[in-house]
Parts: sequence; structure tokens; C-alpha cells
Amino acid sequence: MTAPKEQHTGGAYCDMASLLRARFSARELNLFARRTAKSMQSGRLRTRFRGRGVDFEEVRLYQAGDDIRAIDWRVTARTQVPHTKLYSEERERPVYILCDQRPGMFFGSVNCFKSVLACHISALLSWAALEGGDRLGALVFNHTDFRDLRPKRSKHNVLAALQLLQSFNHKLTSPIGHGPLSLAQMLKDTRRIAKPGSALFIVSDLHDLDAEAEKQLFHLHRHLDITLIRTTDPLESSISGAGQLTVTNGQERQLLPVGDRQFQQQYRALSEQREQLLQQTTQRLGLEVIEISTQDDPVEQLRQRFARQRRQTTRQRKQ
Repeated sequence: MTAPKEQHTGGAYCDMASLLRARFSARELNLFARRTAKSMQSGRLRTRFRGRGVDFEEVRLYQAGDDIRAIDWRVTARTQVPHTKLYSEERERPVYILCDQRPGMFFGSVNCFKSVLACHISALLSWAALEGGDRLGALVFNHTDFRDLRPKRSKHNVLAALQLLQSFNHKLTSPIGHGPLSLAQMLKDTRRIAKPGSALFIVSDLHDLDAEAEKQLFHLHRHLDITLIRTTDPLESSISGAGQLTVTNGQERQLLPVGDRQFQQQYRALSEQREQLLQQTTQRLGLEVIEISTQDDPVEQLRQRFARQRRQTTRQRKQ
């Protein structure tokens, strides 16, 4: 039986049915295809973390403190120098998803709002974590409040995460809003919640990735593997059209001459400046950024980065 094809969520709000359907597409994703775990707990994830396990890795000179049961007697006899075997060991890496649902995300000009795209991406990551047998934790926040789920390896925890996403998403009513929760503050809270050795996926437009947020990311990156997934919209990088466009900050209104060529060039230059600053920040931190636009298919974008390698069977089916 063929699984239903995943459909990209559209509109201003996400719906639970779409978040649930993301499970089928998530089966194609392997969140740790190119990563190395740091945690000390047992699990299904194979890493380069060395210890006593089932898969042979290499032979090296015996060192004080090595388990004498791992001595390779054949190599030792041949070289007359003690050698020991090393094995790759399976580890578990809890997955945390930090999803931004602040008013600035309540915007989009193609297909859906950035807030909806962020929910859809978070749902795909959540299902992929469950498919990989990893414990899933979630932190969803807006400008005034946040909720967190502690990591558990269960379908119930994934469903609870999806309910949080939908709840916060449907609280959005305007792209304008001010509150105490900045990206830097949420990253600071994440340092308190996420355990060392975990994988942290941050889904946000990163519009306030300032010096304080960079500081928090630096401290987080010392103990966690971090992937930044940035949600964008084409209208944020360039603007075109004829006439004027009315914008407001909730208190004042202003007309933008979108048809003016000089204004378009200045708008594009500001966008490029923001992009350059963001790129410089992430390069200093050594962090990977996956950029997904509201005009993109998030499944395809994540598949390009986290595609699960399909194993070819060695046995042929009998005719």
C-alpha cells in the first residue's frame, strides 16, 4: 500500500491533519546521517564515539587503563608490542526542537506564512526523530510565553508537540507585537533545559540573532549539536510592483514607494546587508544554516540535507 503523498501546508494557520500527515514524508529523513553524538547514553545511533561495542573500528597501541580483554593478541604477537582493539559504540542523542511562533513569523507572501512553515518543519523533524528511535523534546515560544516538553521516546510525546505547535500558531493574530521573549532569552532558557550531548534544531526567521543571541549560541554549541533552520519569504529580500504600499507598526502608518527603482535598490541593499551579517555570525560560530522559503517545499528541502540512505538488499526474492 502506497503512503499518501505529503502536501505542503498553505494559508495563515496550520492544521493538525497536515502535521499528522508529515509522518509519511519523515520516514525518508535521517536526522543524524552526517552527525556525531556526544551523549553517554545507549541507543540506536551509531557514532564515532569510541568504547566497547559490537563493531570493530581499529587497532592501536595499548595504553594504560585500556581493558585487557580488548587486547589483539595476534597483532601483539607479530609486533611484540601490546595492541588493543577499538569498537564503535551505539549512542543515543535526544532531539530538541525550538520553534519560533512570535508575531514576526506571522507573515508570508507565497503559499503560507513563515509561522505555518515553521510548524510544518518542526512536525517533520519530530516524526523523523521518532522514526529514528530518538527521544524528542520541544520548546515552542511566542513573544510572551513558552512551553517545553521534556524528551521522551513515544508517539504520545510527538502528538503533544504537534498540539503545542498548533496551539501557539493559532494564537497569532498580527505580525506586530512586543514582549519579553527574544531569541536570546529563549536560547538562554534552552541552555537550562537541554542536556549535553543533545541535538538542537532551531526553527526561526532569526531576525533578532544579535550579539546576545550569538553569545548564547556559542555556549550552547559547546555541549549541543545545533542546526539552524531559517524560514524566509521572497518579499523580505526584494520588493517590486507599481504605486505605493501601506505599512504599519501598529501605531503609525507609512506609504512605501514600491514602484520607485531607487527605493527597490535600497530595499535590496538592506536585505543583502542583513544576510551578510547573519552569514558572518553563523560562520564565526561554525553553525550550519538550512534556509527554507515559503515558496519552497519543506519536505524536499529537508530531504536534500537529511535523506535516508536506502540499503540495497543482498537477497533476491524467489520467483
